[in-house]
Amino acid sequence: MLPILNAVSAAAGPLGLSTATNLNTPPSVSGAMTTEPTPFSSLLTDAVGQVSNLEGAAQTAITGLLTGTGVDVHQAMIATEKASMAFELALAVRNKAVQAYQQVIGMQF
Repeated sequence: MLPILNAVSAAAGPLGLSTATNLNTPPSVSGAMTTEPTPFSSLLTDAVGQVSNLEGAAQTAITGLLTGTGVDVHQAMIATEKASMAFELALAVRNKAVQAYQQVIGMQF
């Protein structure tokens, strides 16, 4: 899940938003102009790939636990929880995107 949050932070960086900055101060214009913004579609593609990687790691940990190849129970549980939380975050982002799309479709011009 941490890589997904890093991807979201990286996307917010060019916008001048970060968790460490004060939201009352305007973003710096010079920083936003020098870096090329990352397309939203590539951020989503990267996030889905990271969720898939975490699920694969969880599956490998569970298989290792069941076969007795040196994987501890706590390692398998941590891997499955990481995959679960990453999937829940991706699902929440998808739901928000669908909700925003439906609101845009419902607008009258």
